[in-house]
Amino acid sequence: MSELIMLILYCALLGSGVGFLAGLLGIGGGLVIVPVLSIILLHFEILPAEQVVIAAIATSLASILFTSTSSAIAHHKNGNVPWTLAPWVMTGVALGALISGFIAALLPEQVVRLVFAVTVVLIAIKMFVSNKREPSVERDMPNKGVLTIMTTITGGLSAMIGIGGGALLVPLLTFFSVDMKKAIGCASACGIVIALFGSIGYISSGSTVYQLADGFTGFVYLPALFGIICTSWFTAPLGAKATHHLPVSLIKKIFAALLLVTAVKMIMY
Repeated sequence: MSELIMLILYCALLGSGVGFLAGLLGIGGGLVIVPVLSIILLHFEILPAEQVVIAAIATSLASILFTSTSSAIAHHKNGNVPWTLAPWVMTGVALGALISGFIAALLPEQVVRLVFAVTVVLIAIKMFVSNKREPSVERDMPNKGVLTIMTTITGGLSAMIGIGGGALLVPLLTFFSVDMKKAIGCASACGIVIALFGSIGYISSGSTVYQLADGFTGFVYLPALFGIICTSWFTAPLGAKATHHLPVSLIKKIFAALLLVTAVKMIMY
């Protein structure tokens, strides 16, 4: 069996796990895809070690474009996308994601690793304490300009570390008293925008480095992308159904612990 087929099979296995976890826990697949795909790309010596993380982030974003579309369609059908708010949030995350795709490609690889690791640690801590009750405080949504600036930062950070943005957008929106279901629905729609514009940035910045003949479009590695999306699209609904039968709160804590270990390894690599 050729190494390329083996790589695609590994990525398909990764995609099945990512899709299931995304449906079960409501987390962005990039939190899992980036570190695991980095290991896979290193193992098969697809590209130099100093560019592995950038390629993993770019490929993660491209895969999220497909899975976020499936999720957003479902949320729209259920009336959970607040379209009076979503366009302003989308504008911000699109701008941030596009800029981030170019900036990340210019940063030293160790800096990108550090940004990913620190963000993952913060998300993991949030997952640990997410089930603790917080006092109910009504906060007004800021004006559209301020909201766009805040979501530009959120979208930029999400694209820089290769996630769909839900882990950052949902806490931001619920902080301003947006209903949780509406916040998740808005974040799922924004995930498409982050993935699209982030991917454009990574594809453009990597177009002079890698060629289609090598299996790349910019920094996106197409065989890995194919392997991930061919399974994650189908396993996400299974994860969503499993929320009715599995102890999600416990699984979140276990997953958060694994994220912390991953973050430490990314820093120490």
